[in-house]
Amino acid sequence: MPLASTRSLTRWLAIAAAVILLDQGAKALIVHSLPLYDSVWLLPWLNLTSLRNTGAAFSMFAGAPGTVFIALAAAVSLGILVWLYRHPQASKLEALAFSLIMGGAIGNAIDRGVHGYVVDFIDFHVGAWHFAAFNIADSAITIGAGLLLLDALLQYRRSKVDAP
Repeated sequence: MPLASTRSLTRWLAIAAAVILLDQGAKALIVHSLPLYDSVWLLPWLNLTSLRNTGAAFSMFAGAPGTVFIALAAAVSLGILVWLYRHPQASKLEALAFSLIMGGAIGNAIDRGVHGYVVDFIDFHVGAWHFAAFNIADSAITIGAGLLLLDALLQYRRSKVDAP
């Protein structure tokens, strides 16, 4: 692999690593400073709340063994790593999206391997209605998915403009 490609790959892996470090650091602070189910008010619509999630998004598949989620995160991360290696000159937006998704997947997989559940703590709410609690890894995955959609829309738009 040429040096420029190695630099590109290193940049995307550094972003994934930053997501993992931020995610794990925030979760460690929550676990060590906020008892389970306790909340800290931040804004009228935002709390830090110490929660545990044994399932996937919105606690779906809570009965599934954690190894299933760890294996899925490993497979997704490996696929992304291969993609980043093979497409060093790909769209920066697409590569950023995949880096965020990989970092988030690994961050949550670490939780499952260490704790047997994922630590969630970001609690948006309106009055008594609360959105499903989430964490930095979940946010990175969601932002990454959104960036992939944006990239696809931009590519579609470019193809329409470039079409004869």
